[in-house]
Amino acid sequence: MQSTLGTLLLLEGAIGDLTRRVEPATPETEIGRLGLALNGMLSQIEAAFAERTRSENRLRRFIADASHELRTPLTSIRGYAEMLRRGAEKSPQDSAVARRRIEEESVRMSVMVNDMLVLARLGQGRPLDSAPVDLQAVARDAVADARAVAPQREISLDAPEPVVVTGDDTRLRQVMGNLVRNAVVHTPAESPIDVSVTTRDGMALMKVADHGPGLRPDEASRIFEPFFRADPSRSRDSGGVGLGLSIVSAVAAAHGGKVSVSDTPGGGATFEVEIPMGA
Repeated sequence: MQSTLGTLLLLEGAIGDLTRRVEPATPETEIGRLGLALNGMLSQIEAAFAERTRSENRLRRFIADASHELRTPLTSIRGYAEMLRRGAEKSPQDSAVARRRIEEESVRMSVMVNDMLVLARLGQGRPLDSAPVDLQAVARDAVADARAVAPQREISLDAPEPVVVTGDDTRLRQVMGNLVRNAVVHTPAESPIDVSVTTRDGMALMKVADHGPGLRPDEASRIFEPFFRADPSRSRDSGGVGLGLSIVSAVAAAHGGKVSVSDTPGGGATFEVEIPMGA
């Protein structure tokens, strides 16, 4: 009786403190089984609360970063608008610069907001379009686009045969486009870029390898976080806000796959996206 009362008192205390655990009586007894069940339930609840806390922290950080990123173009737009209001129209050259910068910053904001909406929708688990997608064609088009933008850059493509998955064509094109653009923007103009599409163990693999400066271990561990920049000054100069690789990660996950980054032999970074062939 005393053992039962002690266990019940421990049960009562554990309910108010999710880190506490009861010391069950003999498992063969009803109160012992109750204690074991409660310990299991407390562990699950504790894990759920911890995940909710982590999720809330990520959301707060995302909102803070988004606010900071939006403030920069808004400040520029306001400054150039003030310049026009004060009489920049008297100087055609100043007026042209102000109007051009307002347009550029507006476009940058639009891209940023669209990217944030994509991440939000993917984070909510909204269903993607589902149709056969040939990743060979996706890679071929992404490479063609990059060559048009950077005609002097050596960009190779190794995709000898069609690799078809079931997925969202628009989002998968966004994945490959973001990876290739990331390599073009963040590596020296004279360094080559290697793009490939292959299969391995039932997975479709999209790989983009550059031969630039590569990533430090601390950068590689955070490279897929929203708004993270391995080189903030270069990213900002290029118009990037650190969402492209986050979208790559989110789209891959939405297709049941994943993205990883590793060192390129000889120097550089290699991004590899895995998508289940059955997806």
